[in-house]
Amino acid sequence: MRMDQPNSFQFLSDPQIEAELGKRLKRKRVDLGLNQTELAEKAGLGRRTVYAVENGKGCTLPTFIALLRALGALHELSELLPPPEISPIALTATRVKERKNPYKARPKKPDTPWAWGDEQP
Repeated sequence: MRMDQPNSFQFLSDPQIEAELGKRLKRKRVDLGLNQTELAEKAGLGRRTVYAVENGKGCTLPTFIALLRALGALHELSELLPPPEISPIALTATRVKERKNPYKARPKKPDTPWAWGDEQP
């Protein structure tokens, strides 16, 4: 399975996803010319933690965020879960409520006064 396909994670187990994310973090670190110790110092983590994450041993979300920040890749989280274009609450507020039983408008009053019709001029 090619890992550059958009939905490739959906068919992987959790450990396989952790391993793939670890590989991607390692590739990013190597591309930046950092060793594990340098990345660990930039992220405020231990080198063994960086080693464990890169080898698919998993980590906490704060550790993952710290690594992304140290790699200058924190902006890529917005691609992971992009913000909704419109919130569900705002969506319901924009809907026009349709009246279930709309009233019928009364006819306009005539400009002349009302008469029985049997008046004499």
